[in-house]
Amino acid sequence: MLDRITGMQLFARAMQAGSISAAGRELGLSPGMASRHLDALEKRLGVRLCHRSTRRLSLTEAGQHYLELCLRLLPELEEVEAQIASQRVEASGVLRFNVPLSLGVRYIAPLLPAFHEQHPAVMVDLGLNDRVVDLTGEGWDLTIRVGRLRDSRLISRRLAHSELMICASPDYLSRRGRPRFWTDLSRHDCLGFSLSGIAKPEEWLYGRFRDRRVSVHGPMCANNGDALVACASAGLGIIYEPDFIVADAVRTGALEVLVLDAPSAELGGVHLLYSPDRAPPAKVRVMIDFLVGAFGSTPPWGVR
Repeated sequence: MLDRITGMQLFARAMQAGSISAAGRELGLSPGMASRHLDALEKRLGVRLCHRSTRRLSLTEAGQHYLELCLRLLPELEEVEAQIASQRVEASGVLRFNVPLSLGVRYIAPLLPAFHEQHPAVMVDLGLNDRVVDLTGEGWDLTIRVGRLRDSRLISRRLAHSELMICASPDYLSRRGRPRFWTDLSRHDCLGFSLSGIAKPEEWLYGRFRDRRVSVHGPMCANNGDALVACASAGLGIIYEPDFIVADAVRTGALEVLVLDAPSAELGGVHLLYSPDRAPPAKVRVMIDFLVGAFGSTPPWGVR
């Protein structure tokens, strides 16, 4: 019995190429064998899929419906086969992994010894910075991005939930008072994050849909969240940062979470991103699986 999947592939490629023999060459089949596959497919279905002549192929109505089905199913089948095949390949080589600085130091780097134990043939090249890197242009295999994802050809996998928090030290609050409304922030010293589109040095966006804008000012701003946490903990001002950055300071009491009259802006979560290869390399796949398993359903920085 001729292979059913090959028949579907031959039919779809023949209709796209306009030639049975051309489709056969793509699949490594002789013209005679290609015709036999198409004959067998039509016999099995009990309908004629196309009209054939020496010059052209034309679809029947049944053939049009079947072609649409083939074009939808075949890529999915090929992807599944590629993924299964990739699992037989041992993960090895250098994995270039770009991660935001604070998240990487606190929550990714401590996991790498366990990853190495499971996959000793993978050498991780960990890049730590807070700018948005060009994944393919700069040669990274995998990256983590926090917040809303821009339109991209990259494939994303949500790793964890994250939210923004307004925080200040007990000392600052005792001296300057506790803000109750989001509009009160304009009268306080606010320490802005210069790389953020939400907590900018001159304006903070508030509300779940980022629809409330408040002008802010303060004695300093920084391009690193840890620097802002250190200054806020010392009483310099209020910060508006992701929970994974402020979590340790909140747990020790160095910072307090302020609850105002509107929710903080929607951050968008923490995502793994990689290039849209049909089957990612084994070294990328095992790191994704490892991190998803390590983070689980509850982020390790939860402070509420």
